[in-house]
This record gives sequence, structure tokens and C-alpha cells, in this order.
Amino acid sequence: MIHQATIADYDALHGVRMAVRENKLSDPSKVTFKDYASMLEGQGKGWVCEDDGRIAGFAIADLQTASIWALFVLPDSEGRGVGKLLHHTMLEWCFEKARLPGLRLSTDPGTRAEAFYRRAGWQAAGAEANGEIRFVLTKQQWLKQRRRENNPLKNSGGGSLKEGS
Repeated sequence: MIHQATIADYDALHGVRMAVRENKLSDPSKVTFKDYASMLEGQGKGWVCEDDGRIAGFAIADLQTASIWALFVLPDSEGRGVGKLLHHTMLEWCFEKARLPGLRLSTDPGTRAEAFYRRAGWQAAGAEANGEIRFVLTKQQWLKQRRRENNPLKNSGGGSLKEGS
């Protein structure tokens, strides 16, 4: 089930962030409780996906910079649609509710995340100083991709994953 993330979810969110196999933090102390609090209680908005009573993944959009701050899934929940459901929920909100004209993000090249974003319609737009690939996505590109995927917010598989508030 997808629902809005709150700062009360911090331990689970940080646990997911530290468990990932790719795009690991080189210095975990650089992303603090204060950073999560800022994103969830003012600067951004986040969502969690619960599966079997635990947080299997989370996504956070930074509304001030119109960027994706985080999208991470527990390794044992990969391949179950958690990331796609979080991604689509977040983009739907950013483009329809927050009315952002476009979004950006960056990720390490050669990762599953890079392939995921390319499949989701994001366009490469250069490189960051740290070597990460910069991606952009406009609302129009998102709408075109969403039509192509025929409403991905509907859960086509079994299990307990479903869209919530």
C-alpha cells in the first residue's frame, strides 16, 4: 500500500536507504534526520510503499528544486513493482497536484536506476560534476509515457501492493 511518508517513518526510510545494493551513500553521515525532516515537513513530499506490514521502499520529491530527492527499494522487494508504483505515484502528484512543469534527477551511470529512469521516459541531459547522469522529464513527456503504459497506477500483480492516499 502506498501512503504519504512522515518523519515518524525515518528509521524505516533510512534503513531502506542503507540497504540498497547500488547508488550507496559514500558517507552515510551526509544524509541526516534533519535532511529527511526538511524534505518531508516543508521542502518536499514523500511516499512509502508497505508490503506485508513493512516499508519496502520510499520516494521523496524536492518541490523547491523540482527534483527527485530519493527513490529506493529494499533489495528483497526489487522486481515486485514497488519502485514503479512509487515513481508513478510521485510523478502523478508532482505534475497534477503540485503543478510542476518538469522534474530533474541524477543517478550513477551503468546502474539499474539509470535503466529504470530511461524506461520510464526520462531524458538524459548531461552529467553532474560528480559523474552522475542528469535526467529531466517534463509533464508532457510524463503524460505521453503514462498513456503508453496504460495507467501504471493500477496494480496488475497479486500481493498487498495497492495505491493509497
